[in-house]
This record gives sequence, structure tokens and C-alpha cells, in this order.
Amino acid sequence: MRLPPEVLERFVASHFSRRERFLAAPSPAYLLDGQVLRARAITFRRTFQELRRPCSFYFAVKSNNTPRVAAILLEEGFGLDVSGAPELEGALALGARDIIFSGPGKTAEELRLAAAHPEVTVLLDSFGELERLEGEAAARGREVRAGVRLSPEPGALWSKFGIPPEDLPRFCREAQGCPHVRLEGVQCHTSWNMSPLPQCRFLETIAGTLESVDQKSRERLTFLDVGGGYWPERGEWLRDDAPSPDPLGHRLVPASPLAHYARDLARTLGAHGSLRALGRLCFEPGRWICDDAMHLTFSVVDVKGPDVAIADIGTNAIGWERFEQDYCPVLNLSRPSLRERPGVILGSLCTPHDVLGFSYFGEGLFPGDRLLIPCQGAYTRSLAQTFIKAIPPVVELPPEEP
Repeated sequence: MRLPPEVLERFVASHFSRRERFLAAPSPAYLLDGQVLRARAITFRRTFQELRRPCSFYFAVKSNNTPRVAAILLEEGFGLDVSGAPELEGALALGARDIIFSGPGKTAEELRLAAAHPEVTVLLDSFGELERLEGEAAARGREVRAGVRLSPEPGALWSKFGIPPEDLPRFCREAQGCPHVRLEGVQCHTSWNMSPLPQCRFLETIAGTLESVDQKSRERLTFLDVGGGYWPERGEWLRDDAPSPDPLGHRLVPASPLAHYARDLARTLGAHGSLRALGRLCFEPGRWICDDAMHLTFSVVDVKGPDVAIADIGTNAIGWERFEQDYCPVLNLSRPSLRERPGVILGSLCTPHDVLGFSYFGEGLFPGDRLLIPCQGAYTRSLAQTFIKAIPPVVELPPEEP
């Protein structure tokens, strides 16, 4: 569907209203708004605590690996969800006391590191990983807490994650033969959740599978990790790509409000005793928490012809050529206007795919103008790379006056 112009105008106006705050920061930079980050964390936690059952919340570090982001969320009572040794080491360095380690293909070194720290729960991804973790834990003479991930799409690309649900009874039996691994829960991450339907459908499948698990194993299962993948309420914004791209034509893939996920999750859990018996609910939000809390600011270095601007950063600052498909408005903070104009904003890398935008909101583009791409907190800085240009620094914005 078409992105409603009034929705876009409200979004742009809300960021122009903080123009002076953004202009006071150095450029280029990722601008971290700690107030927004805290508010999003509080809203997420309160929404799911309405389910009236024990809940734990883990920020998905892969969505934004800035240490300060994780530190703020630890202060707000979140744990951390990590997916590799660098993220795990960073979480431990921050003093995190509740860490879940997820992801496929964990190496022996990563399992060894996890086994050495009692604050880590390993979400196992395969039968082989169970065997390897047992070996690492036995070598240290300690018991490691674990869960197992179930795959929602066996046979598809997503089958790289977890085991097929029908293999859960066998996995539980094999875990009983691993005295140094205590299997305590089940993870069912569906990702890219634009609505509650995929998550609830998968939970229905798991409910039936749990009934086939032996009684001894079921008594040990005390948590259900429903993952993350919740999309911010504004939905996904994309460039118009058919039949010929229109720089001022934008598409919207709608996303459900967070309260709808809580409502439908409550209904699904209430309908299945096998799911209710798992007790504690775990959530792994990333994008929903951090996307609104970081913005990318940079400057125009050169202008080549009408409305063709070259910036002092490149797509190395966002990790890949995302803005060839995704749409996010570019705001000229130096010459603000609520009118969107065609204009190509290109980075300064030696590649033609170095595109930051095909339109902008402002009264022209001139060398020295400060630009802003708002809401770049998720999967932007985490994917940044040192390719030709340096990665911009992270600058935390001062709190706004009440």
C-alpha cells in the first residue's frame, strides 16, 4: 500500500522540531537518544507484563552493538541476547548478570566461554551443539543452563536455525544423557513479525509437540522464549519500484501495534496447557527497542548539477546498499522544509551503489548543509564497516528539557 502523505509529514515534522538539538551535535555521527531508548524499553516491558505471568526481557545486541545502548538497557532491567563471542565478551564486560547465547554454528571456543560463566544460558541450535556443550561443561565440572531452538520453516533458508519441532522429544531424551547440561526451556523465534499471526501459529505447533515430550523432561522445562522480530508500529517503508521508480512514491508494509502481540499471545497461551506449564516467558526485542533511538547525521561535501549531492559518509556507515530498496526520509537540517523534493544523495565511496537517498525534505542542497536520516538505531551501526571511509562515532544527545 502507499505510504500515506500525512503519516510521512508527521514523521518528518517531529524530527525537524528537534532540529537545533541535532545541529548542536558533531557531524558525521550516529546520534544516540538515551531518553527515547529508555522510553521504548519501559513501554515494551509494561506491555507484556500485562500478561500477568513471569517475564524476562533480553535486548538483541546484534540489532545495535553500541556498548552504551546495552548499558542503558541493563539499567532498565533488561538482560542481553548475544549471538557470537564478541557480543558475549562485550556483555560480560558490561557486567550483565543474565545473558542468553543464541545463534547457529557456535564454535568450541564460544561454547567454552559460555560454559565458564554461570550468568549465561545457552540456546542450543542442534544435536551436535548439545554434545559439544556437554563436553565443554564436563571439562569444567559444572552444569550449564540451556534451552533449545525450534525451527519454524524446515527446508527453507531459515532451517539453519534450530531443530524441527518434531525432533523435540528426541532432543529432550538425549539431553537427559548429558549430566552437565540442564535443558530448561524452548525458544521459538519467528522474526520479521509484522503481525502476531506467524508467532501464534508456530506456538500452536509447539504446543502439540510438547505433549509428546516425556514427563521427566517436561518437568524440567521452565521457560518459553518467544524471540523478537517485532516491527515498530510505523511499519516497513520501501521505495516505489514498479513499473518505473518514482523518487516521491513510497510504499508501506503495515505492522501491528505491540499491544496486539500481547493480546494474541495471551490467547494462544491460554488455549494450551502445555505452553502455560513452561512458566516464564522470555522476549528478545531488538529493532522495536532501538530503531527510534539513534539517527545518522552527516554533511554535504559537494553538489554536482541540480540536486545531486555528495556526502561526507558512504553506505559503509549503514553496512550495505539498503536505501536502494528501503525508504527513509533525508532531512536537510540547514534548510528545513516539509516539502519533499527529488534529489540524489550519494556517498563518497568509489562505488555507484553508494546511495543514501533519492529525495530529501529541504529548500535545496548546498555544500556544508547538515543532513539527517532519522531512526537508524537498528541494523545500521551494527552492520557498519571500514570500507574506504571511517565508521562515524556515536554521540549521545543531552537529555531534553522537561
